Amino acid sequence: MSGNTIIEAKGLELWYGDNHALKGVSLEIPENRITALIGPSGCGKSTFLKTLNRMNDLVPGVRIEGQLLYNGEDIYGPDVDVTRLRKQIGMVFQKANPFPMSIYDNIAYGPRTHGVRSRAKLDDIVERSLRDAAIWDEVKDRLNKSALGLSGGQQQRLCIARALAVEPDVLLMDESTSALDPISTGKIEELALELKNRYTVVMVTHNMQQAVRVSDMTAFFLLGELVEFGDTERLFSHPRDKRTEDYITGRFG
Repeated sequence: MSGNTIIEAKGLELWYGDNHALKGVSLEIPENRITALIGPSGCGKSTFLKTLNRMNDLVPGVRIEGQLLYNGEDIYGPDVDVTRLRKQIGMVFQKANPFPMSIYDNIAYGPRTHGVRSRAKLDDIVERSLRDAAIWDEVKDRLNKSALGLSGGQQQRLCIARALAVEPDVLLMDESTSALDPISTGKIEELALELKNRYTVVMVTHNMQQAVRVSDMTAFFLLGELVEFGDTERLFSHPRDKRTEDYITGRFG
């Protein structure tokens, strides 16, 4: 599948203290595609996702070796502005985490942090982000009400809108539908498919059917190693590694 590489891992190793959580991971993530990371719990997929915008920096005792390139620049280079990196590579977590403020202020928070002061510009960003996250019609009449009053599925789409408000290149989704009902999950999957026209999406999922439904590429992790990576349809129909086949056919995991 064509597509320029936007993120490339080269021999990525990560330790939490003595725990060797990622072992020599090399992987090229194409832009404007959805890449799914699958594997059993504790296999390293969320750890890998969090290296992409340096969320692991917040964990004490973390040590990283190897290279991780974003548009050819080393994410872990000494001159990297982590705040700017997280603007370019946004993240949506497993559990929706709206700020305890209005819907409007949730979306305007990031742009304000990055210096946007004009009310007209903020209004525009808020509307565009909520439209992009397919939730504008549901909330446009209650923008000044607390975001905590939204349903779980709405809160998660609000968090996607909040991530989009700072105009990232890449959106990381860490099991962002695992706490949702099937209808809300379906809405977020549809949304992901629309977003890949303008963003690169990398999603961790426990749900293999979800990986098949929405992703273009799939990476299978096991015990900190990248076992197999390739076109989703091919990986699920003709896995090249016995361990991949065993996992996707439900023999373990």
